Amino acid sequence: MTTRATLDRIEDDIAVLVVEGRELTRPLSDLPAGIREGDVLDLDTLEVDPEATEALREEVRRAREKATRGKKPPPAGSFDL
Repeated sequence: MTTRATLDRIEDDIAVLVVEGRELTRPLSDLPAGIREGDVLDLDTLEVDPEATEALREEVRRAREKATRGKKPPPAGSFDL
């Protein structure tokens, strides 16, 4: 079974990966050039899995759409909090 990680964020020269719900760090230089936040990485080969990356992006897009569906616009006028 292939272990996959999602690149959560890049902090300076450190990549923060999420693997099975846990965060781990790797030097960014160990990962493929051009890797971006949200890419899915095969930890065995250290290559980006384009199909898994696209599937994850689509899942996030659908979740965002669902979260914003049916929301009411803010009330008109000014108010202080």
